[in-house]
Amino acid sequence: MSHLRTTADFLLHDWLDVSKLTTRERFADHSRETFDAVLDTCERIAREKFAPFNRTVDVQEPHFDGERVVLPQCTHDARLAYAESGMLSAAQDYELGGMQLPYVVEAAANGFFSSASVSINTSMLTSANANAILVAGSPVQRQVFAANEFNGRWAGTMALSEPQAGSSLSDIATRAEPDGEGFESDALGARYRLRGNKMWISAGEHELTENIVHLVLAKIPDEQGKLVAGVKGISLFIVPKRLVNEQGELTGERNDVALAGLNHKLGWRGTTNTLLNFGEGKYPVRGRAGAIGYLVGQPGEGLKNMFHMMNEARIAIGMAATMLGLAGYCASLDYAKTRTQGRPVGQGGKDASQSPVPIIEHADVKRMLLAQKAYGEGALALNLYCARLVDEGRTAPKDEAERARLLLEVLTPIAKSWPSEWCLEANSLAIQVHGGYGYTRDFPVEQYWRDNRLNMIHEGTHGIQAADLLGRKVRMQGGAGLKLLAETVNATIQKAMAHAALAGHANALARALAEVGSVTKAAWAHENPHEALANAVPYMQGFGHMVIAWIWLDVACSVLEKDASLADPQNAGRMSAMRYFFGYELPKIGAWLEVARTRDMTCADMAVDAF
Repeated sequence: MSHLRTTADFLLHDWLDVSKLTTRERFADHSRETFDAVLDTCERIAREKFAPFNRTVDVQEPHFDGERVVLPQCTHDARLAYAESGMLSAAQDYELGGMQLPYVVEAAANGFFSSASVSINTSMLTSANANAILVAGSPVQRQVFAANEFNGRWAGTMALSEPQAGSSLSDIATRAEPDGEGFESDALGARYRLRGNKMWISAGEHELTENIVHLVLAKIPDEQGKLVAGVKGISLFIVPKRLVNEQGELTGERNDVALAGLNHKLGWRGTTNTLLNFGEGKYPVRGRAGAIGYLVGQPGEGLKNMFHMMNEARIAIGMAATMLGLAGYCASLDYAKTRTQGRPVGQGGKDASQSPVPIIEHADVKRMLLAQKAYGEGALALNLYCARLVDEGRTAPKDEAERARLLLEVLTPIAKSWPSEWCLEANSLAIQVHGGYGYTRDFPVEQYWRDNRLNMIHEGTHGIQAADLLGRKVRMQGGAGLKLLAETVNATIQKAMAHAALAGHANALARALAEVGSVTKAAWAHENPHEALANAVPYMQGFGHMVIAWIWLDVACSVLEKDASLADPQNAGRMSAMRYFFGYELPKIGAWLEVARTRDMTCADMAVDAF
């Protein structure tokens, strides 16, 4: 993990200068020393409790023995070590048992666990669940549910999707009906009975903690008993696996939440993935069927409240994808340095009398390694930049905070989708570097690819992220977010123009930025969503490549400001990765953006019977 730590240190301190955050009241007790201590601790736990068991949890999948879900002992040990580290509440207030760490430091520290074994621990769901309750829940809900998730006693899930609805949340059918007389006066929140099914629920059933807190989207029927159509009828409920009192003590009652089945996925095999039945009557509560749930916030505001969890989860998935890409890069780099095969081509061709050389001496292997480096380190820089925006949005002066939140809104779809696509490509290249061995379980890269393939779907597919970006984010507030991004990118361009080595790249980025702006206008020229969004994914791909080019150029400015001679090989490598991205990747955006510019309807107009 030394390469990951070196890269994180550079991005946090030399590029983002996170120590400046300690001048703010919330982080005044911290320093670079405390930040480094957190990174050291997490790196050690990841190395000792997670990495050695990555293959174990892949082959010893969760199984149901008729009474409980069985997981290998290493999963219990890893979760306990993580909970005891305090990382579940690292960025929370001292009053909640937190460390009041900047979110950017928390994100970087959690990256070590994703790199070591992404599926052995699902604590990001628990933290995000608790954060959603902090924002939208009552004081009692925050104290009973969020606090016990942050301290590690309980785990949390996000129960959105249903078998018949998938990502179309307006079509969910889970019902929530008032639980008898006085339902609205329960100390834990207005009490309802839920009935329905939820699919693809990660960590939905296990024995790792004494309780599981499900955050469930459901609809409250109208006076005629009908469910309100669309997303406006959706409400959010806390549904604990085991019922508790207002002091957070288990009552001994099992809630009516039953495991209907385990899903067995391509990757993330160490995490239970479940179909859950709510209210089917397998575990009757107080004499009848129906899972007891407590309303969070106001009726009909469930999706808005859940988005507090979903947005954080999107950034976390981007980080998970990034760290898997970097794990594959490090593995293939080590392999390329030690695997000998072939001879370099000289003026007279290959000299068979010479000894074989490490494959890293071959130009095409260097290309594949450099691509992985550009994808992985570029994605890490983007995700840490977004995490820093979270801190700015929470602690900066009002005007700066508003700008940070607006910029983060625009970048969040990219922070999730770009690493999910291109760090998966990095994993594919890592397999290729290994040759035939890459397809075997003797080496870890095939598992990294399988684990990472899920991240293109986790927390919303590419199509969902793209529709969010082109359909909402670049148009909200009259395009204010896109304008702010352009201003931020232009500031980097002007900074880069002061360095002769970067001037050409700065001009290339300026052209790319202008192209994204003009294509955005052209896509909406007719104000027709059907036309505009027909090519939202290619638009997002071009947009994302422009963003990563900007990130790399900004990183390059920091490199030259601190090491103009590139005496440090790490800095020389960063500059090579930047040049690779501008030379090999940025030129790709033309084809992606052209179909969005012309509102090409080839795909949208394809007749179903013509396939």
